[in-house]
Amino acid sequence: MDATNMNIPELPPCTKAAIFLDFDGTLVDIAPTPDGIHIPDTLPALLNDLRDQAGGALVVISGRAAGDLAQWLPDYTGLIVGGHGAEWRRDGKVTPRVDLAQDSLDMLRDAASAFAGTYPPVLLEEKPTGLVLHYRAQPDLQQTVETFTAHLAQTHTDFEAQPAKMAVEMRPQGVGKDLAIADIMGFDLFSGRIPVMIGDDTTDEPAMEWAQKQGGLGIKVGPGETKAHHRLPDTQAVHTLLRHWA
Repeated sequence: MDATNMNIPELPPCTKAAIFLDFDGTLVDIAPTPDGIHIPDTLPALLNDLRDQAGGALVVISGRAAGDLAQWLPDYTGLIVGGHGAEWRRDGKVTPRVDLAQDSLDMLRDAASAFAGTYPPVLLEEKPTGLVLHYRAQPDLQQTVETFTAHLAQTHTDFEAQPAKMAVEMRPQGVGKDLAIADIMGFDLFSGRIPVMIGDDTTDEPAMEWAQKQGGLGIKVGPGETKAHHRLPDTQAVHTLLRHWA
């Protein structure tokens, strides 16, 4: 589907929903750099209100590090899933969900750092469980970055290359937002609820698909191909939807 304007269906009551929200491009607008985002003043309270209405069954799930998300959302007290599922923040504590050899991660970072040094427009973002190479400053470097990260995935087999918006991420093998959501839906708090996943990027597609296969909803934010059955035009529309839902 590639329509940029789709009607949103009637959402399940918060008391029956398991709510999963991506961060960049969904709750906040994408910025030229990861540190350049703006957090709307009303966002933390909105998330906490919706979480309360859902009896705690709300998760912010992102490719960002969980600790990074916690710093951007200091007043949000709910579950945070970072690194596409590689780490979780629960009860104020960040814990890894993958077992990575530090020397393997260090070698990956060294190779990516050398590459970014060769192509100054490319921004290297290091994460606790991987890294991202952003080419937003020079989009015609897409093929160069994709070729390099494909090579990295072949030489560093603990990781896989995941394309994203104007970026390619090297993330640990065996993680994904769909897998994280499937785990969370097994918790007593979430069990039996209707999963609703809202996201904007290719990394959100498997999670939106998974939610739909379980009888829930996948909602795509913004333009672009998607397997989600529903769509919102932008982050402002997401906030409006969440306010009405809460």
